[in-house]
Amino acid sequence: MVRVRYAPSPTGSPHVGNIRTALFNWVFARHHQGKFIVRIEDTDRSRYVPTSEQEILTSLCWLGLDWDEGPEVGGPYAPYHQSQRLEIYQRIAHQLVEEGKAYKCFCTPEELEQMRAQQRAQGASVTMYDRRCRRLTPAEVRAREEAGLPYVIRFAMPLEGTVEYEDLIHGHTVFRNALTDDFVMLKSDGYPTYHLANVVDDHLMEITHVIRGDEWISSMPRHLNLYRALGWEPPQFAHLPLLLGPDRQKLSKRHGAVQFTEFIREGYLPDAMFNFLALCGWNPGDNREILNREEIIELFSLERVSDNPFIFDHNKLLWMNGYYIRQLSKEQLVAWCLPFLQEAGLLPKELDEDTRAYAERVIPLEQEKMKVLKDVVTLTDFFFKEDLAVDQNAVKKWYSMPHIPQMLEELIRRYEALEPFTAPEIERVTREVIAWLGVPSGHVIHPVRVAVSGRTTGPSLFEMLEVLGKPRVLKRLRQAQQWTV
Repeated sequence: MVRVRYAPSPTGSPHVGNIRTALFNWVFARHHQGKFIVRIEDTDRSRYVPTSEQEILTSLCWLGLDWDEGPEVGGPYAPYHQSQRLEIYQRIAHQLVEEGKAYKCFCTPEELEQMRAQQRAQGASVTMYDRRCRRLTPAEVRAREEAGLPYVIRFAMPLEGTVEYEDLIHGHTVFRNALTDDFVMLKSDGYPTYHLANVVDDHLMEITHVIRGDEWISSMPRHLNLYRALGWEPPQFAHLPLLLGPDRQKLSKRHGAVQFTEFIREGYLPDAMFNFLALCGWNPGDNREILNREEIIELFSLERVSDNPFIFDHNKLLWMNGYYIRQLSKEQLVAWCLPFLQEAGLLPKELDEDTRAYAERVIPLEQEKMKVLKDVVTLTDFFFKEDLAVDQNAVKKWYSMPHIPQMLEELIRRYEALEPFTAPEIERVTREVIAWLGVPSGHVIHPVRVAVSGRTTGPSLFEMLEVLGKPRVLKRLRQAQQWTV
């Protein structure tokens, strides 16, 4: 059975590239009717952020990536937090020391920095540990231990030969052992490094495929030699292409939103994000860009994942999200948009029946224009605010015309008497006033729009007036009469 894992480190808000990795693992597992495991790699205590884990899990839930084993659901290989598995890593690290495949290193941070500085001074572009503690005799090691000197455990890399593997995305890859450091496996505080914990847990949790970002390719000689030293069969590896900004630099804040929670706060839909992220490095074999989850699961294969970095196109994501917003039913749209209006203070947290009914009529008017759900705030705020922010340039343009006072007076008189106050009836009466004034229709429609909304663009005018309702429309037209004085 296929078993894959998503193994985030809770060191901050999850990056969108990190969630893309989770999605590829999840889709791969579902395609093969396998298991998707979440494992929290929380061994870097200096960078640990207490709120990060919940942010990560919330992001997965929001995107619909349910996990079969891991935090909150448990499983046969628990615990799924590496900080709760320290004894396992310590036992294996010391086992490797006893077998002569690892050793205790007593070098202080100052000694290590001095060593690096010396290598740089000699022209080295990459510094490596000089293995001085690897040459200590058992008696020298014992003496240092008896003196109470702190130590780390380093893996004794083979000094010659190669390791190779078949990457499911990048193909056959070979590494020379001599180019890899004797890396630290276990720190002096008893916590493992990523390399040891990762290999141990992938083996013990019976992971069949490791699908991760290709920034980890450089760690492969360490991991493969660890597997070899422990006598374990490594899983299959697939390294996903990096996500880049439009300038072909690694995707970062300067390119716009990169933390996944930012996309949630902006009002991207889960289905749109799922569709978009699935296409960040994978393609279905044709030119389709809109694919639902079932189609993605059915078509997904690592063979169709590119080995080249992928440009993360925010504009494409905006377009795709707008498409998904337009597919929502009226009820779905309202449910998604209400929290944004409440957050902006345009609606109260607790909605009475009339306010909810009003919002349910307002929100769909702007469905076609929304690219993100947050747009609902700026597109519809004039429906909810008492004090309008009025475009003064529009007032100058439309309210300097001589017919405006007469137009407002006549519209107020006719609208006041109009029953029912519906879009067709409003349009009929308005067009009668246009004919009566003998002016182009735009010379009435645009001034009315500015009066009731404060702006020059928006939904269909007559629908807008119907939804605003007679009392609001009359109040705003009367306020507009002051602009002509």
